[in-house]
Amino acid sequence: MDHSGGCGQVYSFGTKNMEAVKPSAVTPSKSKWVRTLSKVLHLHTAAAGIVPDDAVQKVKPKKTEEWNDSKTTKRLSQKFDRLHEDKLERMMALEALIARIFATVSAIKAGYAQLQHAQSPYDAAGIQAADQLIVSYLKKLSELKQCFLKKQYDPSPERAMILAEIQEQKSLSKTFEIMGKKLESQLRLKESEIIFLREKSNESNKQNRFLEKRLNQSGQFFVLDNLHLSGLSPSHFIIVLRQTVKSIRSFMRLMIDEMKSADWDINAAASSIERGVVFWKADDKCFAFESFICREMFKAFHHPYFSLLGNSVPEGKKHPQVFFERFMELKSMKVKGYLAMKPKSTFAKFCRTKYLQVVHPKMESSFFGNLSNRDMVSSYQFPDNALFTLFAEMSKRVWLLHCLAFAFETEASIFQISRGCRFSEVYMESVVEEAFLSSDIKLESEPRVAFTIVPGFRIGKTVIQCQVYLS
Repeated sequence: MDHSGGCGQVYSFGTKNMEAVKPSAVTPSKSKWVRTLSKVLHLHTAAAGIVPDDAVQKVKPKKTEEWNDSKTTKRLSQKFDRLHEDKLERMMALEALIARIFATVSAIKAGYAQLQHAQSPYDAAGIQAADQLIVSYLKKLSELKQCFLKKQYDPSPERAMILAEIQEQKSLSKTFEIMGKKLESQLRLKESEIIFLREKSNESNKQNRFLEKRLNQSGQFFVLDNLHLSGLSPSHFIIVLRQTVKSIRSFMRLMIDEMKSADWDINAAASSIERGVVFWKADDKCFAFESFICREMFKAFHHPYFSLLGNSVPEGKKHPQVFFERFMELKSMKVKGYLAMKPKSTFAKFCRTKYLQVVHPKMESSFFGNLSNRDMVSSYQFPDNALFTLFAEMSKRVWLLHCLAFAFETEASIFQISRGCRFSEVYMESVVEEAFLSSDIKLESEPRVAFTIVPGFRIGKTVIQCQVYLS
């Protein structure tokens, strides 16, 4: 009983305890323990670098996605590289085609140069060969055009470009070679022309020297050798006038050279002859001396025999036939010989008078240191020096022009232009072009005559212009 009673108490106690301990009271303690254990395990595995199973299940899909992206990127990159390589290959092929086109064009140019070279001098075989060459390259150029349209490119573009460059250089070299040959041929032709023209020039110079010798030394106007009074025309007068002006300028140059040697002031001398004239150039001062010589030599030109015989000239001596005979007589003789043969002739008087007027005593004294030449001329003895020789030749030309002027049925008249007159192309010829080109002259103004250099003449209706210097 006691034992059973004891057992009964124990059971009774257990029953009470079971009733006292409810699930709700036990469960929170267990959950708290589980959570604590889980947290400890999580910290432990995190510290050891171990990922829990549930974490692994969550990360695995992310790795798969990254692997798929990398594979796609690699595939796209390979595709892009293939496209880039294809583009480069097409560009290389196109460049090779263009290079072949340029090389073919250069070959055509070389063939055309060869064709031109074969035409002069004419080479039938060379022309045929060049023609065939040009045709073949034109066909090749057409084939290249078809290749471009059909996009049939060379499989080895680099090799094609090198070959095209080699072909182009050969064509250029051939073109330059042909051009060099052509230039050499032209050079030989020009040299031949130069030799021919030089020989022709030498012949002309010899002829000119011969003519000048006949004019200056013999004093013969050979162009008037067969002249007759009935055939006299203004053109003959113009020929003699040109020779006269040429002789005047030769004497003028010698006189200026002598003045310079004697230390004359050329500027002051020119200003004393033509006062108040502003010359366009320093060298134009020679026109002042030429004007002075012409003025003295042509003074009294319009009077028979320059009034040397006075006003009472017999009618027979004023006949045109007489003047023409005097012209023909003197033109065929040397002036020194004529003066020596006829020292008291009318022409000798003319030389004496004009020398004393043109050559001033001070000038002669500065040239020769004395007046012996002047004394000889005054006594009809003519000195033998360069100054008087040129003066006598000039006097002869003026005298011949005078005789020819009075040989016309209608006597030739002489005229000159006064200072300040307006320029007229009908009656005047300017010796300076600056008067028409200078920007200092106003458009509404007209050039004015500063002085007359060579007088003008009128023969019937023919006017021979005078030469003037314009201000």
